[in-house]
Amino acid sequence: MKTRRIALSALSVLALTLAGCGSNSLSPETGGASPDGGSSAPETTVNEELAAALPQSVADSGVIRVGTDASYAPNEFLDADGETVIGMDVDLFDQVAAKFGVRAEYQPSAFDTIITGVQGGKYDIGVSSFTINEERTSQVTMVSYFEAGTQWATAAGNPEGVDPENPCGLVVAVQTGTVQQEEDLPAKQEACGDNPMEILSFDGQDQATNALAGGRADAMLADSPVVAYAVQQTGDQLETVGEVYDSAPYGYVVPNEEREFAEAIAQALTELQAEGGYTAALEAWNVQDGAVDTVTVQP
Repeated sequence: MKTRRIALSALSVLALTLAGCGSNSLSPETGGASPDGGSSAPETTVNEELAAALPQSVADSGVIRVGTDASYAPNEFLDADGETVIGMDVDLFDQVAAKFGVRAEYQPSAFDTIITGVQGGKYDIGVSSFTINEERTSQVTMVSYFEAGTQWATAAGNPEGVDPENPCGLVVAVQTGTVQQEEDLPAKQEACGDNPMEILSFDGQDQATNALAGGRADAMLADSPVVAYAVQQTGDQLETVGEVYDSAPYGYVVPNEEREFAEAIAQALTELQAEGGYTAALEAWNVQDGAVDTVTVQP
């Protein structure tokens, strides 16, 4: 996977093995691996009052263990070395960790296992483009920080005449565990009746993108910034189709018993908004349209 340009020759570059982890200093160079080559984010300053809200295990180790699905460019994905996790979520959460005076360690995992990993103590937090919904907030505490909708994509020129309002009869690629796979497609499938979609569900979004680019699928759907980035980075082999819909906030995933930590994360994000680091992290990956004005715990 290329840092500044993802090629799809042989249609395998996006399918790097999800292994290893990335870590950053307390003063991260926000956007250093971003498409525009960097940004002018201010240095992050430690807030000692926030540090007092860290879980004891994090305070002792100086490390926040982050569960993430590193297949979701530009939000979180693997750099060219196949190990280091980069992306908008990484740039932003590195600054959040720096506010606490600790560092983040990213541990790639299958998307649909991260929440249970947080609940079971494998991860201190989940940072992986989690759309906030009722099912998830019934399981964990979530801190909003971004907003995205759903977007469809198809091959350039839309040779199959894909219509997101009527996808019946199409082969559709999607990532397992996403709101698109769990909520959006089932409702559309029910409406298809005797002309159902063939739904190809993949562990990683990179695999879903490869399925579309390689001709195995007629269409795919995912979060709007992810689809826009895939279109850009595949050299216009793909194109978006239809409008962005069902916009909703992303949230960090925190164990319910760590509500104080969640509140402190929200405060750290609010400070980063005021200082400019929040905006810089989003602009570095051209996803500033998803910026939120207010950060909320359990919105």
